[in-house]
Amino acid sequence: MTSMPAKIFISACLLGRPVRYDGKGKPLHDPLIERWKSEGRLVGYCPEQAGGLPTPRPPAEIESGMNGDDVLAGRARVLEVTGGDVTGEFIEGGKRAVAFAQEQGCKVALLIDGSPSCGSGFIYDGSFSGSRHPGFGVTAALMRQAGIEVFSDRELDRLSAHIDQTG
Repeated sequence: MTSMPAKIFISACLLGRPVRYDGKGKPLHDPLIERWKSEGRLVGYCPEQAGGLPTPRPPAEIESGMNGDDVLAGRARVLEVTGGDVTGEFIEGGKRAVAFAQEQGCKVALLIDGSPSCGSGFIYDGSFSGSRHPGFGVTAALMRQAGIEVFSDRELDRLSAHIDQTG
């Protein structure tokens, strides 16, 4: 009896799907991605769309240099460059992403860095000036709280080593 390879939750934009705020994808071209795709491991999902946000949409950042945990604790909001508060949509999308990942049996998530939703190494500071700081977005925070290990798009080798060790 052969076992199914472990599924990897992945930000849909990294698969090239045009779901980002600017209506574009940001495909991650790497032999590991191609291998995991051919093995049927990758499960693409966009938390921001799942939360009800349109594509394209105004850029959004977590305010005041805060992070996803701060948003979930009610200490920070996710604001659009236009001033619109999209905190609820980001939280809802993150919760749906976690539920989807769990339904698919994903123990790991490969998320695009910089996003106020999926960032796991860095996010932008809320000033819309291009300044960024170490931190993680709302979905990344929810994934971590749910016990799903989060890797950024810059950590493919670390993710590969993790998968090799855990299946």
